[in-house]
Amino acid sequence: MRPRIYTRRVRETLRRFPAVAILGPRQSGKTTLAKRLGGVYFDMEAAGGAARLDAEWDALTRGRKLVVIDEAQHAPMVFTRLRGAIDADRKRNGRFLLLGSVSPALMTNVAESLAGRLGLVRMTPFILPELAAGRLDDLWLRGGYPDGGILAPGMFPDWQAHYLDALVSRDLPEWGLPTRPQQTMRLLAMLAASHGQHLNASQIGASLALDHKTVLRHCDFLEGAFLIRRLPPFSRKVRKRIVKTPRVFWRDSGLLHAMMNVADLDQLYRQPWLGQSWEGFVIEQTLAALAAAGKRAQAFFFRTSDDYELDLLLDWGTDRWAIEVKLTSDPSTDTIGRLHRTADMVDASRRVLVCRIRRPIENRNLLVTGLAGWLRRLLA
Repeated sequence: MRPRIYTRRVRETLRRFPAVAILGPRQSGKTTLAKRLGGVYFDMEAAGGAARLDAEWDALTRGRKLVVIDEAQHAPMVFTRLRGAIDADRKRNGRFLLLGSVSPALMTNVAESLAGRLGLVRMTPFILPELAAGRLDDLWLRGGYPDGGILAPGMFPDWQAHYLDALVSRDLPEWGLPTRPQQTMRLLAMLAASHGQHLNASQIGASLALDHKTVLRHCDFLEGAFLIRRLPPFSRKVRKRIVKTPRVFWRDSGLLHAMMNVADLDQLYRQPWLGQSWEGFVIEQTLAALAAAGKRAQAFFFRTSDDYELDLLLDWGTDRWAIEVKLTSDPSTDTIGRLHRTADMVDASRRVLVCRIRRPIENRNLLVTGLAGWLRRLLA
């Protein structure tokens, strides 16, 4: 059983709050992590799970064991009872651990019943620092889902196809996505083809016979299901004319590659969108590492009308980091010079080029490094 970086974050949050919710996509390892913490486990999707929790509730709330409630969105009645149990003894922390995917019902119950009583930990599938050395390309190709190929290579890409089928036919409709599974799958295919590009909701809508506002609402559901990420543009105090449309990325590279019918690394390297796949992978690994470490920064991209761009801009409030991503092991001086010129436009104090270089280069405000080295710095 491979340990997860998020375990430490969950333990720390349990020490600070009476209840903690681990939110993340299905099959990302939430249940495995929770069971490693011990306690009494209840699955609200399993037959009899809710009934058993109801029958044992009084004894559980008097006891000292951690109560783990999996798929909590399927048991909305439990949130009111949690509030009562917590309020009866507000000084006791680390009592309840809720697991769930982000659905409108879950977040509504959290906001209405447990505001101020619950800490949130957002969990992703595996990231590179959690894996053995040398697994970079495996993770990029197959993605980070534990059962999706990163731990059992033969599962990719069939596992991803079944995962998306289940999500489209069951989970998204349950969460309130008002569209047929066939249309949702077409939308996913179009978003896969748009990976790393600016989101053109009108163009996608025209292909699906939907207006652009409906497409954007559907994207809200897909973002809530941890399938996609919309990266907003950075636009403050820049004299040049800039691009203001968000870029869309698939969060898990394995799901993206399965959607695009890529089955192995040789096939991936022949794709015209290879660079965009690598870029999205590095961006997601970066933001997941920040989340795992409990570090907060606003994430943007930056691009001017004359094609000066930063793939990722991290705004820490008092400091900005400009990050460029290249699929090369030998970055040119022109690439580094352009990074500096673009970073100057947004007053970035730190400039980072993440590429495939073996030995990092570092000076006063520049770091050129591989992905593994970059993530180690973020987690430090």
